[in-house]
Amino acid sequence: MSISLLSSAYLEENSARIRSKLVPWEGYQRAELITSEELAYIKRIDRQPKAKCEAVLLSEGRTYAVLYLSLLKKLQRVDTMQYLLILITDALQDHDERIQLFLTASETDSDLPYVPLLRALETQDEFVQLKAAQILTVLLRSDAADLRSHPLQPFQAFLTAISSFIQGSSNKRDIAVQCLESLLSRPDSRQEVWRTPNIIAGFVDILKRNPGPQMSYQVAFCLWLLSFEQNISEQINKKYDVIPVLVEVAQNAVKEKVIRVIVATLRNFVSKAPAANLPVMLVCQVLPFVKNLAGRKWSDEDVIEDVTFLRDELNARFQSLTTYDEYISELASGHLSWTPVHESDDFWKENATRLNENNFEQLKNLIKLLKESTDPLVLAVAAHDIGQYVKHYEWGKKYVPVADLSGKTRVMELMTHPNSDVRYHALLSVQQLVSQPWVAA
Repeated sequence: MSISLLSSAYLEENSARIRSKLVPWEGYQRAELITSEELAYIKRIDRQPKAKCEAVLLSEGRTYAVLYLSLLKKLQRVDTMQYLLILITDALQDHDERIQLFLTASETDSDLPYVPLLRALETQDEFVQLKAAQILTVLLRSDAADLRSHPLQPFQAFLTAISSFIQGSSNKRDIAVQCLESLLSRPDSRQEVWRTPNIIAGFVDILKRNPGPQMSYQVAFCLWLLSFEQNISEQINKKYDVIPVLVEVAQNAVKEKVIRVIVATLRNFVSKAPAANLPVMLVCQVLPFVKNLAGRKWSDEDVIEDVTFLRDELNARFQSLTTYDEYISELASGHLSWTPVHESDDFWKENATRLNENNFEQLKNLIKLLKESTDPLVLAVAAHDIGQYVKHYEWGKKYVPVADLSGKTRVMELMTHPNSDVRYHALLSVQQLVSQPWVAA
């Protein structure tokens, strides 16, 4: 992987400025921070034309890989670290064969290549952090170690740093997403990324901020790579509510490549974990969306295949759904809205008792939404549904308040919610709960 694939206008502009500064190499040698031999080597390439540096690296590439990393390990001044990181980048630029020279520097010093680069991530200088991240991505992606059987400590440390970058400045987010996009192409890296706190949440947060087409594409591409893993496809929406976000991005996308990668991701979610993801997609109106996509002209035939697959799978699921199945799908998705079933007395007369099946599984799911959701629409609809359950099931007042559900307590708390709709439906629900005492059987 060429280092040129990780690009940043911020890094390029600052690199030009840093190259023009003098580094006090002789001063370092007088202070015995570097040896006279190291000084002689560095002076051969310091501020020299590119052609001359390339000639030196061609014959002595291994020596200079060790030299750059060793100096980065020893020297702590920010401007010197900046310059050394630029020299490493120059050596790797368009020369993938030199990556191995840096990886085998460990034969000279076991701390190389990773220790000085990981330490650079901890500095307060943004350029040093991002340049180190750029170089580490190239090395880690090419490292032959099998992460599944022998996890690389440097890899885990790097992901921890990258997870913080995602929450940082626009420059940090840009580089972090590019780094992850590159690393996730290694199948053995995906579980490590999945286990690292804040990375997936960071992806979702970026998409919610309505980024430009390129960032939307890169984040979606990362999620697509993750979706090839069975356990990730099974759990990702439940943990991060990612499907509604992806659908909204695709619906608003202008660039074909954004829609293409999101549709491919949704296909993987269905292929790998249909039970976990199809209900959510139906609630999020993916079926009418892909039907619309099926009528468009596409330059990429893979899009047509993915759209057709999604349409057929969702259509088959939709045709087999009963009205109660639709309601259960809505509960499973966590995205309640004022669909007709909620306000239909006939629905509740026929189905209120079904919330008791399997040890009150669906009643517990409904109350869980009341407790965990922060969306006022979801809270208003869920509070309304509790009232309907109690109204149409004579023993409902007995089961909603019991210790393992605590639904009555939560509905009463929502009577003081900041949102007026939530307060209103919570009040109506409480009136049903206290209108008359339940009678023990």
